[in-house]
Amino acid sequence: MTTTTHSVDSAEFTGRIALVTGAARGVGKETVRLLHRRGARIVAVDRRHEVQELPGDFPGVRPLVGDITDEATAHRAVREAVDAFGGLDILVNNAGRTLNKPVTETTVEDWDTVLAVNARGSFLFAREAFRAMKERGGGAIVSTGSYTCTVALPEGAAYSASKGALAQLTKVLAVEGGPLGIRANIVAAGVIETDFLDAFRPDSRAYLASFADAQPLGRVAQPEEIAEVLCFLASPRSSFVTGAMVAADGGFTAI
Repeated sequence: MTTTTHSVDSAEFTGRIALVTGAARGVGKETVRLLHRRGARIVAVDRRHEVQELPGDFPGVRPLVGDITDEATAHRAVREAVDAFGGLDILVNNAGRTLNKPVTETTVEDWDTVLAVNARGSFLFAREAFRAMKERGGGAIVSTGSYTCTVALPEGAAYSASKGALAQLTKVLAVEGGPLGIRANIVAAGVIETDFLDAFRPDSRAYLASFADAQPLGRVAQPEEIAEVLCFLASPRSSFVTGAMVAADGGFTAI
């Protein structure tokens, strides 16, 4: 599947410092690629050691292996951006975890694990980034959410609740950050062609394909399409956008 791309200023992020979580694969890696191509200096965080390979493709990117649910990891990542590059202008809260289980089969451990990554981890990074951006005089926090922020699907109690929490956190960050020049937005992403579900569903490929016909565009998203929206919301092109949930779901929630 080919996708349409539009040219933007290749230097729009020159002088900007970004931090991207979940950066080793999929949407996170594509976001690193776009930010790097457009001039940003980046700290890339992931629990997978694959993140250490990023500087080979994107010179100057500083990889950090760590668990985003750990408070120390969030502090260390922001400190790395400040110490290495001089500050922090952009946070892309992209790391996430999913779960597909009926509510009656969802354990406390399942619930805690999903909420820890999608809500707690995003909060920790946003809090530390907020502090650094306040010193910087402003910035942009962008999170990868989901259409399940607003639409309920079966077997998605923990995942939907975690993404709903992230959506509300985004609004609070926007309200508190406005007077400080800090914007916060969330992308309500649709189903994406990545390996995100492979560890959780043996039928992940068929499951992804089943969503194609359910969307007006008749296909699922490619990672770069979501990365483009994240980068738009991180850029000066969206300078009057804050507290927004931007749908990038192929029209799924329009039905």
